Amino acid sequence: MLQQLPALVVLLTVLLLLGTMFVVGRARMKYGIKAPATSGHPDFERAYRVQMNTLEGTVMFLPTLWLATHYGFAGWAGIAGLFWIVGRVWYAAGYLQEAARREGGFMLSMLAWAAVLIMAVVGVIRALLLA
Repeated sequence: MLQQLPALVVLLTVLLLLGTMFVVGRARMKYGIKAPATSGHPDFERAYRVQMNTLEGTVMFLPTLWLATHYGFAGWAGIAGLFWIVGRVWYAAGYLQEAARREGGFMLSMLAWAAVLIMAVVGVIRALLLA
């Protein structure tokens, strides 16, 4: 089961990205922000920042998760990945309410990503040394 956790984390990450996309689209309609504009009402701007920050974080997280999984840490990487998801959801929920409320979720997701990064680095170095 633990070996399959990274795949579940990838699917949850895609669903998280889909959710942030939906929230931005809904905010565009609610506040009358026509594409391609990315500013206007503060509530729209927060929703947009949640989407962009989540996308930016995902670009660093998913390759790192893959490396950690590939080089022998699938179970632990999957567990850390679940914490990353929880942190990003907490981040999004807080930020959508008020910008200052994003910090706890941000810290959790960054710590989870750092754990996955360490696993990836250790795994790659170990593989290089054993090659």
